[in-house]
Amino acid sequence: MRWLTATAACVLLAGGAQAQTRERTDAPPLEPYKIIFVGDSTMAPHSGWGGAFCAHHVKSSVACLNAGRGGRSTRSYRQEGGWDIALAEAKVPGYRGTWVLIQFAHNDQSSRPERWTDETTEFPANLKRFVEEVKAAGATPVLVTPLTRREFKDGKLRNTLASWSDQVRTVAKAMDVPLVDLNALSAAQAQEMGPEIATKLAQEPPTDEELAAAKAGTTLTARPAPPEPAPIAGDGARGQVTRKFDYTHLGDVGAGVTAKLVTQALARAVPSLRSQLVP
Repeated sequence: MRWLTATAACVLLAGGAQAQTRERTDAPPLEPYKIIFVGDSTMAPHSGWGGAFCAHHVKSSVACLNAGRGGRSTRSYRQEGGWDIALAEAKVPGYRGTWVLIQFAHNDQSSRPERWTDETTEFPANLKRFVEEVKAAGATPVLVTPLTRREFKDGKLRNTLASWSDQVRTVAKAMDVPLVDLNALSAAQAQEMGPEIATKLAQEPPTDEELAAAKAGTTLTARPAPPEPAPIAGDGARGQVTRKFDYTHLGDVGAGVTAKLVTQALARAVPSLRSQLVP
């Protein structure tokens, strides 16, 4: 018994000696990337493509921040302070590179007094100011043309954001910044799908009447948003998202297919990000 006890003690001592002499090195410093999204509801969580992009199309070496917010234009996003928050994120040190993707136009086109901008003067001027300030922050701006609305007449897509997209392209060319031409890509995709299949990209299914109109080739006027749901009781999470059928916002399927379009277009526009983007 004493022999067994002595043997066990020797084994423990030997193990301790090995542990003490094991080689130890420090991990190399991180060299992460950062992508920041600035835009409206067609980019924002739960209603746009940004969430699907961050969830499925970047490696773990990329910090992906979606600062898109519903109902914002190039004017209101700045006025409410959203731009200051995004720009502060762009200035955070420690990243190999930071890219800021900027996508607006839907609400610049609005008639609401806190949103609208003039298409040919104010809108491009606002984009230019965004680009200049991102560059001054030490980050790289990437302009994104607006996601198309999926409205059809006689089987043909009505791209109501085409001229606004031209403004974005003009600014990108004049300022020599990367461009993701989402409007052209999403318009071509929607036209190829046709009005009936394109209804599957929405947050909620269409009514029988909306689906019948789509099958006939001409979409109906979008329904107003449903009322806010009743508050959630209890001590758990209480945030709620109002989902609706329309021809603009994206559900899970729409977000997924659109995020893939953006991923491939971004890889072409910014070669230095290709190794970080997952198809």
